[in-house]
Amino acid sequence: MSKRIIDVGNVKCGDEKLFLISGPCVIEEESTMMTVAEKLVRISERTGIPVIYKSSFQKDNRSSVDFYQGPGLDEGLKILQKVKDTFGLPVLSDIHYPDQIAAAAEVLDVIQIPAYLCMQTRLVVESAKSGLPINLKHGQFLAPENMSKPTQKVESTGNFKVILTERGYTFGYNDLVVDPRSFYHLQKTGYPVVFDVTHSIRKYGIPSADPSGGARQYLEVLARSATAAGVDGLFIETHPCPSEALCDAASQMDIDHLEEFMKPLIEIHRIERSYRNQ
Repeated sequence: MSKRIIDVGNVKCGDEKLFLISGPCVIEEESTMMTVAEKLVRISERTGIPVIYKSSFQKDNRSSVDFYQGPGLDEGLKILQKVKDTFGLPVLSDIHYPDQIAAAAEVLDVIQIPAYLCMQTRLVVESAKSGLPINLKHGQFLAPENMSKPTQKVESTGNFKVILTERGYTFGYNDLVVDPRSFYHLQKTGYPVVFDVTHSIRKYGIPSADPSGGARQYLEVLARSATAAGVDGLFIETHPCPSEALCDAASQMDIDHLEEFMKPLIEIHRIERSYRNQ
């Protein structure tokens, strides 16, 4: 099956270039958002990697009601619009309820369906009706070949702009395991495949501000393995000071380390594509 190339603003997802989805896990104060966006633009200019800016206006799956959930739909979209207008980056955020779609579609270039909601038919179908590209995150509970089901729900609306994102499996012991066979199955759909590097190292059940809530020592090996397996893009949440981040502080990458982290991945992707195209 030939792969579809999905246009997201000025980013072509699924062509010969590795692309990057990056930004803070959740929208914080505007200055943090703008700082990250500016640095992502500079990284893109120096490395040639296309960037989609990601940050969540709402995190409705926090393990405690006391944890920061984001500024909400209206304020969050205002900040994402400012990022878009100022830096020209396409923007992505996740939605949780159908009544968020209309407002989100006015700003976003990609609507993301959270992993734990990927089988919610109404949410997926109504999102697809927006006509925007839909980033379906692979549910931690779902066999990878079964991601064809939510993909078909998007297609049922006549929308064939899908991106599939892998982020590991949980087996009930507060840990995620990345099975490289998943990349094979997701690629069989013919849509671009992304690996969510930083979420794959999260430790469930541990507050994200706790240093033990993430396993950063695995970032490099997981990212390089996925890139060599042929993914089209990488999803890496970044922050100017991860230890002070209001969400996923134990797993986000320091934005000042991102460029050097990406350089070998860009080269691995180039080599993988050259062999694939022989």
